[in-house]
Amino acid sequence: MMSPKQISDDRGSSHFRNTPFQIIHLIGNFFRIWSVYSMYRYLNQTGAPVVFFLFCCLVPSSIIFLILQKPWKGRALSNQQIVPSLINGVITALYFILWGKGLKSCGPLRAILSEYSGAVLGVLSGVLYGRRGHVWKKVGGLIAMLVALFFLSQGWATSSLSPFYILLRNTETKEEEVQTEQALGMMGMMIPVFAGILSALRRVIARRVSLKNQQKKRLHAITITSATCFLFPVAMWDLIIGSSSGKTSELPFSAWAFLSTIVFGIILIFYVDNIAEERLHMVFSSPRHLMVAGACIIVMELAYEMDFSLPGFIVCCLVLGFGIFEATSLERSKKDSSLKSEDPSNGILGNNDFDTSPILPI
Repeated sequence: MMSPKQISDDRGSSHFRNTPFQIIHLIGNFFRIWSVYSMYRYLNQTGAPVVFFLFCCLVPSSIIFLILQKPWKGRALSNQQIVPSLINGVITALYFILWGKGLKSCGPLRAILSEYSGAVLGVLSGVLYGRRGHVWKKVGGLIAMLVALFFLSQGWATSSLSPFYILLRNTETKEEEVQTEQALGMMGMMIPVFAGILSALRRVIARRVSLKNQQKKRLHAITITSATCFLFPVAMWDLIIGSSSGKTSELPFSAWAFLSTIVFGIILIFYVDNIAEERLHMVFSSPRHLMVAGACIIVMELAYEMDFSLPGFIVCCLVLGFGIFEATSLERSKKDSSLKSEDPSNGILGNNDFDTSPILPI
């Protein structure tokens, strides 16, 4: 039997070994969020059709995934894996459409944080499969997430609508400033929220059909290719509508917006999140992942000089993180004492095969 000192030393050495993976995860998420902000600025400045832009980014991404993973080589994939992956491509295409529309209408901060709304699947699992005590915890987590989304919809994370800055302006007796921005409202947040739920659903399907990590990567290449094909008619229609309205008569090309979305926003982040899931036991719908994303968002909001309220943003993240923690809480009666025996998918849909870790976080 190991002594407490040996156990603490083992945990310390394990934490030290995981430090490089934590750095990789932080850098990967930083570049991914940077690509989101660059895409948002490009779409706002040019008025380019967002679905067409995402389709143009998916075409080379799917080709690169096919070249890297070669799903046609190695052990043959069964129909029970290929067919769900193709169906998952439809869900992924719908996710891209909703997420892109949400990004353009709500802004990058709300669009990124709304991705964590997929944690409601944890609430669903608690209602269907969990114990009564855990059900109430998950319902409380759902309420906290709804409160955080409501705060975001009311502009708490923006300096022009944040109650913290409004109080400051009132106390400073400066009446000259006039608020021109209106609160988005919960209905305006529904598009990115539904996109977040679809994102979690496609990750669940990917987890169910892939038994090994290598199979997951090969099936992911099939899913992205399928999503690109299904997105093609919608992208062409989006381009036609944009052309008829005169918005795309002279559409400038931004190499950084396209390349950053392809390299960092689609390809690199997939492998980074796989590392986080396998090595760090960190899934997407977790407070730790939200903390990393929140730090990156703060840097980008300041760098791009956005309408940003740090106190309001912190409040939204704290409430959202608490809701995610409760909604995805473990349903075991006893916690494993060893970190090695922890499975990253615990607490999601009540089954170790289910997970809401990100495959493609755009």
